[in-house]
Amino acid sequence: MNFRFLISLWAAKISIPLLKITKHNGTDFPGSLALKICPNFLHFVEKPKQIIAVTGTNGKTTLSNILIDVLEQNGKKILHNREGSNIISGISTAFIRNCSLTGKIKNCDLAVLEVDERSSSRIYKHITPACIVVTNLFRDSIMRNAHPEYIADFLTNSIPPESKLILNADDLISCSIAKGNDRIYFGMDKLDSDVSECENLLNDMRICPVCSGKLKYEYRKYHHIGKATCCDCGFSSPEADFFAHDINFDDMTMYVSEKNHEDISCKLISDSVFNIYNMIAAIATLRQINLSYEDIITPLEKTKVISTRYSREQIGNIGVVMQMTKDKNALACSRNFDYIRNQPGQKELFLMMNCIGVSKTWSENPSWMYDTDFEFIIQDDVTQYVCAGARAYDYKLRLLLAGAPEDKISVNTDEFEALKLLNLKDGEDVYILYGVDGVPLAFKVKEKLKEIVEKGGHSNED
Repeated sequence: MNFRFLISLWAAKISIPLLKITKHNGTDFPGSLALKICPNFLHFVEKPKQIIAVTGTNGKTTLSNILIDVLEQNGKKILHNREGSNIISGISTAFIRNCSLTGKIKNCDLAVLEVDERSSSRIYKHITPACIVVTNLFRDSIMRNAHPEYIADFLTNSIPPESKLILNADDLISCSIAKGNDRIYFGMDKLDSDVSECENLLNDMRICPVCSGKLKYEYRKYHHIGKATCCDCGFSSPEADFFAHDINFDDMTMYVSEKNHEDISCKLISDSVFNIYNMIAAIATLRQINLSYEDIITPLEKTKVISTRYSREQIGNIGVVMQMTKDKNALACSRNFDYIRNQPGQKELFLMMNCIGVSKTWSENPSWMYDTDFEFIIQDDVTQYVCAGARAYDYKLRLLLAGAPEDKISVNTDEFEALKLLNLKDGEDVYILYGVDGVPLAFKVKEKLKEIVEKGGHSNED
């Protein structure tokens, strides 16, 4: 047994109760401490016999949680990093919490690990997952993940050749990674809302990856997600091994087809296209570890999108929707704006997707706003835009460029003072849109809004 590894493990173990006593969060501190003492900590700690890794630009947290929930409902003991970060320190912390003082894994049937794309080279050096699910690859923060093809190459050079890949058949960028690995695909049938020409500002898959000819899309869900064929060489999107079809948003149902298996009916957990992909990806993954449909579907239908990502509450005569809208991520913001524009009723939007408002030492590049489809929320049924926080005036400028009437826009850099600018008309929905780092602040804002509404609001009439 490596002595340095043992010292790092014991120090990390001791730090866990100390963090609780001192009331510090420190979800990845034990792992950070272990890695400082023993940089190869993950090499020495025992691993479960089976590991599932989940990566990709968007959806990896939700998909990881779905997989964990379904497996736990089947009585499995899961090692996971649900409470921690998805970089090497967070994953190391997950192992520390689930191993003995000698580094032996305690009572775990398998592991489900959310893995940051850029951290994959450090993590897969020590861990070889049986399956790696890639949700999708898009442009992310310009300060981190640059262009999706760069991330695709990064994953290709990091993924162990023994790992089976579970890939989105409707995303030609993620389909291109690690071509020598065994793989299966998941996908979704054409929806009534699909288009043939891209209506988004971001469109990262326009030419054939084989001959550089023009791609023609039979349908697009959004951005480059859809089914495409090359006009010159005939290259096309792969056929899905697991395929969602007959999707009915009125009944909230879909059917799933698997090769050499009869179709299965399943209730939708959300009306978001993102989450339908998460569901079919979860089914494809769980089938690879030999779970039956009987063991998958009922637990899957009981899962819910975690409340820090999306929640809705009726407060008096006002509907309050909490919707994580990732700052610095143009794709995630655009998908949320697209969802909002398709929701019925009158809406007031409270924009506080700020990072520097909650971390004063952070320097944020605002260029992502100009890749984001703010145009989607310029509609008559959006009666007001309240821009709050450190980037309030940046949001106002972007809204004006998108065509929002200036008399609908209000600005205050203090999130709590900005609440006083909401009209809060009876029957309208207020959408609080917040970034990843702003989750605690967003829920404090919601509680303050609740106080205001319960006291009668500002104005129920024009």
